[in-house]
Amino acid sequence: MKFDIDEIKKKARKNYERAWKESKDLIEKKSRFSPPSKKGSTHPLFDLVQEFRNLFVDLGFREVLVPVLVEKGEIRKQYGPQAPIILDRIFFLAGLDRSDLGISQEDLEKIREEVPDFDKLEELEKIFRGYKEGEISADDLSEVLVKKLEIEEDQASHILSLFEDFKELEPVPSSMTLRSHTTAGWFSVLQGMKDRESLPIQLFTVGPKYRREQELDETHLYRSWTASIVVMAEEIGQDDGEELAKKIMEKLGFEKIDCKTKEATSKYYAPGSEFEIFVEHPGTGEMVEVGNGGFYSPVSLANYDIQYPVFNLGVGLERVLMIRTGEKDIRELVYPYRYKELELSDEQIARMLKIKKKPATEPGKKLAEKIEQVARKYKDKPSPCEFEVSEGEIHGTEVLVKIVEPEEDTKLVGPAAFNFVHVVDGNIVGVPPEGWEENDFLQKARKEGISTGINYIKAFSNLAAREIEEAVDEGEDRVKIRVPIVESLTDINLNLERPARRYITNKNKRIDVRGPVFVTILADIG
Repeated sequence: MKFDIDEIKKKARKNYERAWKESKDLIEKKSRFSPPSKKGSTHPLFDLVQEFRNLFVDLGFREVLVPVLVEKGEIRKQYGPQAPIILDRIFFLAGLDRSDLGISQEDLEKIREEVPDFDKLEELEKIFRGYKEGEISADDLSEVLVKKLEIEEDQASHILSLFEDFKELEPVPSSMTLRSHTTAGWFSVLQGMKDRESLPIQLFTVGPKYRREQELDETHLYRSWTASIVVMAEEIGQDDGEELAKKIMEKLGFEKIDCKTKEATSKYYAPGSEFEIFVEHPGTGEMVEVGNGGFYSPVSLANYDIQYPVFNLGVGLERVLMIRTGEKDIRELVYPYRYKELELSDEQIARMLKIKKKPATEPGKKLAEKIEQVARKYKDKPSPCEFEVSEGEIHGTEVLVKIVEPEEDTKLVGPAAFNFVHVVDGNIVGVPPEGWEENDFLQKARKEGISTGINYIKAFSNLAAREIEEAVDEGEDRVKIRVPIVESLTDINLNLERPARRYITNKNKRIDVRGPVFVTILADIG
């Protein structure tokens, strides 16, 4: 089933509520979906997430959840005078200001256009007050209207549509932010643990951070992932931190690793303690920065009443993954369905080519097989001629099926009837089972291409059997199914899925299944 999206959008523009209610009829009650039998797949980013998790656990670290929502004041406590620069790259959260909703006489009259004899004005005002004061959530508002006012769902939607305040709500910024670096949450975590556990405390988390980048490009996204650790101990020094960073990189499979002290230190790190981690890109030999580490500034730690040294390390997962995969655009790596150019193998294209119409009954399926068998057996018989294919019942009705060729001086079926469909170098080609040795392209398709396992007569036989079934259901007494010269896939009852069709078009590949088939089926019904 396919939705007529243009018609749906047209109806929704005219009357959204009605279009929404009618859309339930587009969802079939009885499912014919068969879950795929093959194993699914995972996103490589989350494979790396799991790899880091296992690595940190093996090194003795304990996983914790670090807050994603951070108050603006926390950034000031960590960065001091550098905070305004940091806040400029942070996403601030906002909420909608719920204004008072007064109900005028005009509003009441409009409500009664959809809810005749509506008399629960006081109850409606009470509901709106509860919404304003946060006692009723936005998610529950429609449901509360339905239950408390004893009205239908579309009537509740109509009431809400009358108030312009709902349509003109504007976001109001808060002081709450999305963390732009995992450290923003680590300080509060360590503050909560310092009096609860003995030292050393070794923690890790793997999760996203959010940056209000000036633009999204090959190396920048609003959301990226970091594997982060902290170690709080009485005795730990700069060399210990760098050795730990190198050990982690070695366990990830990198052989050449370098730690370089940053010239300009972030204010939440102690001066001179921040370093960047570089690893060798196996493909280019270049040293690529994948993360950074350092010791939290004692000034920042003091703001959280923490009196012990804390080493922190953060590794960018996308950076590591880009090195491993050779991908140069982070957008294509993380969101391939939006940014990556579609690439399909011949095997994938072959799997996307399907027989379009197939018989639905067991007698119909057997009939399709019989048509192919008879056509193959008598394919070279001179015409005019006819051969009985089958005589039996479909849905309790007698059906006599023949394959015929009334014209003179030809054969029962055309020479292309037994061509197989192959995929070679992204092209879909009809390949004769033999001959054409002088055609280099057909020879390559035959020897190196991927066969779909479908020949023209098989696809046609399925079409004929299905149309005979339909003719029986519609009470017809005779049906004729014929395929003359094939020009396209649809001529032989084949359907190519949209991704493959798009790929072939974008890559200037071709679909060439032309050929004379000339097969005719006659069915006498009843």
